Amino acid sequence: MTLPRKVLLALYLCAAAAFATPCFAQAVQPAVPNNTNPAPTAKPAKAKPAAKSAAKQLLDINTATEDELRALKGIGDIRAANIIKNRPYKGKDELVQKNIIPAAVYAGIKDKIIAKQQ
Repeated sequence: MTLPRKVLLALYLCAAAAFATPCFAQAVQPAVPNNTNPAPTAKPAKAKPAAKSAAKQLLDINTATEDELRALKGIGDIRAANIIKNRPYKGKDELVQKNIIPAAVYAGIKDKIIAKQQ
């Protein structure tokens, strides 16, 4: 039983492609980097104040005053009072889980709040 020439040719081409694929995937890495200038190093002391300033911008829902909570978009007198009444929170997502605020309001303020544990 012999296979037609076209089938044999297709099999040979598939086999050749399968065996050649790993060769194409390997990239040659240079032994010595061409960059003669050393990369600038960042000082860790400057990174810490940036992290602290980002943390200062987040409002802790476990310790915030009613006025601070009302400053958030979508939080009025009643919602601020409910947030304070239902403290402490293990996570900021508990505002939605406990039905304190609607999910739409939470979506607007979730990047501005945090629930720190004491």
